[in-house]
Amino acid sequence: MKLKGKLQAFLSACTKEKIKEKAKCWGRFLLNPRLLLCLFIAWMITNGWSYILFTVGMLLKINWMRMVGGAYMSLLWLPFTPEKIITVLLAILLLRLLYPRDRHTLGVLREKLRRLRKKRIPQGIE
Repeated sequence: MKLKGKLQAFLSACTKEKIKEKAKCWGRFLLNPRLLLCLFIAWMITNGWSYILFTVGMLLKINWMRMVGGAYMSLLWLPFTPEKIITVLLAILLLRLLYPRDRHTLGVLREKLRRLRKKRIPQGIE
């Protein structure tokens, strides 16, 4: 019985207008130039250096650069690597450090975190 009600609630929430509205909201948030800059810097810190090192090593035929860059890149592509989580957390930290007065982006993040904390994890399936 509860599953049927949840399915109906899900289907009513998945209207074309609501999906468009959510996509526009998330797009505005994710395409914010400040957040994009912080994501780029965080990506360069966590991943980008290995791609650059590997490319420079290939172009200049420096073996140790290819080996270090390639080894780190191969670790990044393993399924259990928490690299993306670390990159996003570092981007949020950089956003707070570089743009402490950015109330819009940080406000959206705080609101999402508050909503996430309010949600309860279901204890069992009835």
